[in-house]
Amino acid sequence: MAHSVDLQLLATRESEQTEWKDQVSNVNDVGRTLSAFANDLANLGGGYVVCGVREERDEHGFPRLVRGGLSANRLREIEGQVLTRCRERVHPAIAPRVEELPADTADARVLVFIQPATGQGHLLREGDEGGKYFVRVSRQTVEARNGLLRELLVRSGGLLPWDHRACSLASPKDLDLLALRQALQTAGLQEAERDMDDYLNEEFQISPFVPPLCVREPLTGSLRPRNFALLLFGRNLQRFIPGAVSLFSEYRGNDRSEPSAQRHEVAGNVLEQASKLRHLLELQAPTLFDKTDLNHPNAVKYPLRALYECLGNALAHRDYERVDPLRISVFATRIEFTSPGGLPLGVDQELFRTGRAGARWRNQALAWFFHRLQVAQAEGQGIPTILRTMHEAGCPPPSWQATDSEVSCVLPAHPRAGATTTF
Repeated sequence: MAHSVDLQLLATRESEQTEWKDQVSNVNDVGRTLSAFANDLANLGGGYVVCGVREERDEHGFPRLVRGGLSANRLREIEGQVLTRCRERVHPAIAPRVEELPADTADARVLVFIQPATGQGHLLREGDEGGKYFVRVSRQTVEARNGLLRELLVRSGGLLPWDHRACSLASPKDLDLLALRQALQTAGLQEAERDMDDYLNEEFQISPFVPPLCVREPLTGSLRPRNFALLLFGRNLQRFIPGAVSLFSEYRGNDRSEPSAQRHEVAGNVLEQASKLRHLLELQAPTLFDKTDLNHPNAVKYPLRALYECLGNALAHRDYERVDPLRISVFATRIEFTSPGGLPLGVDQELFRTGRAGARWRNQALAWFFHRLQVAQAEGQGIPTILRTMHEAGCPPPSWQATDSEVSCVLPAHPRAGATTTF
């Protein structure tokens, strides 16, 4: 009989996608992992739980599979208990496919549960405890809490993305219609026959790519602006979204110990912030003159296009649920952009740093408006644009770093900075 599962191939795959269990001392662990594979937070398509196999290293240090297997009675017991748990304790229920594979001895078999991703969020109830969502993080199955839980619910459709959600503390009166009108005109989106109040109607969409600016609460029927509308056009924005501020700091040296640093606290809606921060960045991009370089006597300290793209990306893709501000720090030979919030799940750090990662929007509606208003590029073009313009300007390559709490971009100044005349 041919089998569709190749254990040796599974051993070479990413650890997120395979769980090896030798003796299966606790079938609850199998249920958790299968529900995590169904939830598929890492966007891998699902995964495998292999029972009766363990990984070890051979004498040369290479991975080797030991197929000890399970006895016939133990195999049937585990299969029945796991499938019952998946059917009765997981909501919505899941039904993993089961395969038996040969073990190293004839008196045992390897039991494999195959669980595809479902596109839903699956809750697992164990005993008298309340239900929990489980996800796969690297080699481990963990309970989804806080940010992981929000991400799972958004991806599975159980929760709207943050920028699409209504702000329950605000009303349409908290939107600046003059700012809205100006943005629509700039983007070529204003319809001459429409009154501005029409744009606040909960059924009117400016574009198929963004929801209506406002939405009605299901219980009260009150009209509320969505978070992205407040970010773009809100009055007193920080009253509703406290973290939506930016700090622009200038240091004379190359670290933060300089006592005479200038600090600019930039508030207002994000379009106003973008305008003020652009002006501050433009002051950091003087022309550098070197009369000994006959071919290229003039050079810019930083190309404006790269500065604009870093700023637009930081404003569009930061995590506005965090109260930390966007920080732009100017040093003698570099500018650092530090944006609150880690990379969206599923974005490979190496691909991200080299500009080869696919487009992944944290705030889709906000990013769409930024593209139409030419505040930032769209569809993953920002980082390639930064890399290209820095290279064309003769500047050292930029660098990116990402942690769970922030993403930073560093733009090094042109090598001529500090050694030549500016004008």
